[in-house]
Amino acid sequence: MTRFDLAIIGAGPAGMSAAVTARDAGLSVIVVDEQPAPGGQIWRAVGRNAGARSGNLAFLGEDYAKGAELAAQFEASGAQFWPSASVWHADSPDEGDKTVTVAWDGATRQFRAGALLIATGAMERPVPVPGWTLPGVMTVGAAQTLLKSSGLHPEPPLLLAGSGPLLLLFAAQCIAAGIEIAALLETTPPGAYMRGLPHLPVALLGWRTLLKGHRLKRQLAASGIPVYRAVTDLVADGTEQLERVRFRSAGMPVELEAAHLLLHEGVVPNPQLTRLLRCDHHWDAAQRCFRPDLSDRGETSVDNVFVAGDGGGIGGAMAAVHSGRIAAFEIAERFGSVNRPSGDVEIVKARDALRAELAVRPLLDAMFPPPDWIARLDGDVTVCRCEEVSAAAVRKAAALGAPGPNQAKAFLRAGMGPCQGRMCGLTITEILADAHGEHPERIGYYRIRPPIKPVTLGELAALDGSD
Repeated sequence: MTRFDLAIIGAGPAGMSAAVTARDAGLSVIVVDEQPAPGGQIWRAVGRNAGARSGNLAFLGEDYAKGAELAAQFEASGAQFWPSASVWHADSPDEGDKTVTVAWDGATRQFRAGALLIATGAMERPVPVPGWTLPGVMTVGAAQTLLKSSGLHPEPPLLLAGSGPLLLLFAAQCIAAGIEIAALLETTPPGAYMRGLPHLPVALLGWRTLLKGHRLKRQLAASGIPVYRAVTDLVADGTEQLERVRFRSAGMPVELEAAHLLLHEGVVPNPQLTRLLRCDHHWDAAQRCFRPDLSDRGETSVDNVFVAGDGGGIGGAMAAVHSGRIAAFEIAERFGSVNRPSGDVEIVKARDALRAELAVRPLLDAMFPPPDWIARLDGDVTVCRCEEVSAAAVRKAAALGAPGPNQAKAFLRAGMGPCQGRMCGLTITEILADAHGEHPERIGYYRIRPPIKPVTLGELAALDGSD
């Protein structure tokens, strides 16, 4: 079985940055990613797009173009890269190397690594409103992925609903690309912007992010797109597909025709791999999600298992770049590839840059608070899409004695579908916490087991352990 000093799962900003740093330090590095090209979600296909249509990327924003330089450095770094590959198991014994199991090129392959860096980033928070499983309803992130990777966009009438920076960014990208938006439905609660004011002095350290947000708001205001504020009670309605959207805006009922509805309520760390490796996690009240416990150099509670980027807490692309460098320097020092003084100097530089990028985070968390209504879900709203489990069924399981998600899984099969609980885990934790009157941290999360991604019998049969 091939051995590497460092295995990196994910080739987004954090993964690419870590790989470049580790290779500069002389480590042998392998990077595995599900996408066919490096860039991750935020810089998806940036290398290909920069080469093929570099003059036509302005609508995606200047931050997207920044990814092209790092992608080029990554491709020149000498790190071994397995694209279009799914990690479905990782094992971390108490001592010794980590073993990573990957479905790649029609076969299952395994390799060992002295250290493992998880840079799988974030996922969009599921928004289980009535009708969200209808064709025509998707997330903003999914629509942005189609736009970046294929130049495709939803047909009108198109509605955007939710809250957060990504919603505003995508609206601005649509405007710049000439994509018609019928209306923007902002679910940000009244007074949220004012609650962010106490965080403004610290947030000024990240003035570039604030300036970008101000530009997005101005661009949206100048576009003339109708904006409905303080939106609640959102319902996607239709028979075979989405036909209309009903909601309340500032308490008044509104109904709009729609062919597509894009939902977004922020992003949360993707916990599947860190949960699989039994890393300790804690509940982040500001972002209403679990995140792994990390040292100031990105190490989890499991020796030589690190997390960088949004998988350790939401910070954005540039914060991910810096956290990737910090983790890679620490790993290189641990392997003796960088002497401690010079490594510490580089870590201090990266940490200062990371601190500046994260300075705006408390302001954003206050201005765009995660929705608290998800904890109060009830009735026939689907929460587990794979197994078609409703919120009412979860509450019934709680009433019958299911104390947490793992027991609810036994009652309902929730979390046993192809996504292995990735989409429903957080929602079910919140519903159970509400039903039992407990804190989400006491309710806990699914106990994740392999395979964390679908794997075929053919891929399993092709495992020979030689790679």
